[in-house]
Amino acid sequence: MKINFKIPLIFFVILLLTMSSVAATCNIVVITDPSGNDPNGAAAGSMSFADNMFQSTFLLSRNNHFTVLSGGTGSSDTRLDSIVDAVASLENNQSAASAASLAANYKGARIMVGGPTIGAAVGGSFNAYVITVDDASNEIKVTPYNSGVATLEPGQKGAIIHLRNTNGNPLYGTADSVRKETAMNIGKMIRDGYPATTIVSEAMGEVAKDAGEKYGGGGVNLVSGISTTDMFTPKEMNSSGYPMDEEYSKNCEECGWALGYPAAEVYDKCPVCGGDIKTVYAYEALGNALTVSSNAVSVSVYGSDRPGLEATTKEIVEASVAKNGYDASAIAGSINRGINNGLLMGVDHVEPKDINVKQGSKAVGVYYNALPGDRSSPSWDLPINGNILTILGSIQTVVGIILLLLVVFRSRLLKSFQER
Repeated sequence: MKINFKIPLIFFVILLLTMSSVAATCNIVVITDPSGNDPNGAAAGSMSFADNMFQSTFLLSRNNHFTVLSGGTGSSDTRLDSIVDAVASLENNQSAASAASLAANYKGARIMVGGPTIGAAVGGSFNAYVITVDDASNEIKVTPYNSGVATLEPGQKGAIIHLRNTNGNPLYGTADSVRKETAMNIGKMIRDGYPATTIVSEAMGEVAKDAGEKYGGGGVNLVSGISTTDMFTPKEMNSSGYPMDEEYSKNCEECGWALGYPAAEVYDKCPVCGGDIKTVYAYEALGNALTVSSNAVSVSVYGSDRPGLEATTKEIVEASVAKNGYDASAIAGSINRGINNGLLMGVDHVEPKDINVKQGSKAVGVYYNALPGDRSSPSWDLPINGNILTILGSIQTVVGIILLLLVVFRSRLLKSFQER
């Protein structure tokens, strides 16, 4: 079955109509397993110094395992038209090179496409390197291209990296040297056996630090169908995404506690177990989010879109599953401890019935009830009825009023007492 791109493309049109023009200035596709068997064997990513790096700059077909990365110097509607054409071409089983070549029909547009079995290609307006690694000799070839169509052939281990500098970037002028150096490092990592998801994240970290094209954007795992979604994309129109070379979160490898920046900045030790905590940079968080491991858990959060809730819930669930298996009661207990410790805010306590566990597919769904108003934590679970507290409060208020009257009128009361 082929994925229907109509909904995301309609959303993309709305975005383009409401924001200023933007283009991803760094596009990367890496393929380390052209057979498509390795769950981490093909990945891609986009970022830029410019504003408005939304997920629509990297469309992903989870069923057909390909991505379309957009960019270039053309207008927004030009890029949109080229994306639509490229998607239609790939859905009709055309080659990556054919799909990418369609960008030449639109002034200034760039299209980069790729998938584990179709290879990768970039066409239109670009400055790119194609990296290939020979299986037999481990020889690395890095070839520059800036016109026509640059192609990584199907069945070939390798990558394509496009990089330009955005006007206004303090590191403007570094793109040529960083593009070449990063391409060489990508080739070395492919040769040394790193998964594509890790290579994409490391390459994005290098570009962010050395060339300044650093705002997400994000990435996709083309084999496993995983995307970073809105982890790094801007929260508001006409603003920049999350800097890929800056701290993103802190986590404790002992108990699974995790917290995103800026709230995490005040912690030097884990507030749950007292253990050492690790600082995770945004490009590392991208790699962690895309990389599938044998004990990985797919966590879905429902009922609240409070910032940081999904990421922290994922860390807590993964730690609980690693320790107790797919036990809904244990997961609920771990989440409630996180709520009590202030790690999860804006949601009420959960019960085992709120945890949907699918052990066969290594998936856990957590259904929250958002707290009303601006409340950050649920009411205390006290051993006495709340009405009793209300009554006690009323009594305390009455006693307080009496004491106040005694203080105010003490001289008059003393005089009256003496006269008697």
